[in-house]
Amino acid sequence: MNLSRRHFLVLMPAAAIAWKAVLAGTPEQAENYNKSDHWWGMLIDVPKCIGCGNCVRACAAENDVPDGYFRTWVERYHVTDENMTNPEVISPDGGKEGFPVAKEDAEKYFFVPKMCNHCSDSPCTQVCPVGATFVTPDGVVLIDQKYCLGCAYCVQACPYGCRYIHPEKKVADKCTLCYHRITKGLTTACAENCPTGARQLVDLKNPKDPIHEFLKTHSVQVLKPQMATGAKAFYNGLDGSVR
Repeated sequence: MNLSRRHFLVLMPAAAIAWKAVLAGTPEQAENYNKSDHWWGMLIDVPKCIGCGNCVRACAAENDVPDGYFRTWVERYHVTDENMTNPEVISPDGGKEGFPVAKEDAEKYFFVPKMCNHCSDSPCTQVCPVGATFVTPDGVVLIDQKYCLGCAYCVQACPYGCRYIHPEKKVADKCTLCYHRITKGLTTACAENCPTGARQLVDLKNPKDPIHEFLKTHSVQVLKPQMATGAKAFYNGLDGSVR
């Protein structure tokens, strides 16, 4: 399968699609922005992540994320000779303020940023009873919070743990891939504030996007590939122990 040319297959009946179109609201976009010209994703280069927490803080500030909740977070995997396949994983406060000094017994340790995978065959959109969560024509999974019931079906359906119920609004919330930014020609807040370039917004429909050359020269993976969700958070250098 050529990841750079994967197309979204609509699995819902025509009536449901029409109903979603009525409900689905999206943020304001640039006048010259054409959704059909783009297919957005995120490249995460694991060896480059230093666990500084800049991405988590930038996301929280950009999107007014409530304390104790995360649209993106960073995990540290602590691997020893005794726990090679089941390493210790920590993410204190989502990694927002970095991590404590690693134990000296580590065979290795590394950081893994997590976020919504903006799946093309997303389980969350399939279980929403009112079509409040949907995939845009340019490949971003969004939530129309005006119609969300707060039932949390989507929270339970997400295999990546990327959704939560907003404590004040009582509706589902998650990463929007900074849709209000990328549709105006900007990158995401997390990618913009990463000091090492570990996160890169990618447009799989843009033949000039560096992602295409990267895919030819690197072994890129997705989380939980057995779920077949069409995840578009692509990881380079992902260790087999990551879950």
